[in-house]
Amino acid sequence: MKRTKKRMILCICLLVCCLAFIWGNSLTNGEDSGNLSGGIMEWINTFLRLDASGADTLHHFIRKGAHFTEFACLGLLLTWLFGMMGEKKGHLFCMPLLFGMMAACMDETIQVFTPDRGPSPIDIWIDTCGVAAGITILLIGHYYICKKHTRNLEEIK
Repeated sequence: MKRTKKRMILCICLLVCCLAFIWGNSLTNGEDSGNLSGGIMEWINTFLRLDASGADTLHHFIRKGAHFTEFACLGLLLTWLFGMMGEKKGHLFCMPLLFGMMAACMDETIQVFTPDRGPSPIDIWIDTCGVAAGITILLIGHYYICKKHTRNLEEIK
């Protein structure tokens, strides 16, 4: 992945913002966090019109989906950063995954000290799967962009 000073700065700034968002949400007390996901659930439920049991399931999936999505963004950014730092192919998956898993553990540790919140080992696995998805998305995207670029260069010759 091409490394320039501007790209490095942009990636690091986005990475810091992503971690601030993730850990900031973990500092939100249980009631406020529930109200936020409840508001999203109500908005979605206006279209789906679920009964009470379906609404509880939807609420659960919204919360877990948020974990997965924010950590997928983290995985993407970590992979971009490690790619610009020149990590080799094997490490380009393992290093972002390791750092993403550490961020997930820190996220759940923060919740120990947040009122009405608690850690969940399942959330660590969901977060780690999100990181792996972000890594995979970036690596596949990079592969196809490079492949297309190589094909275009061959057509020019």
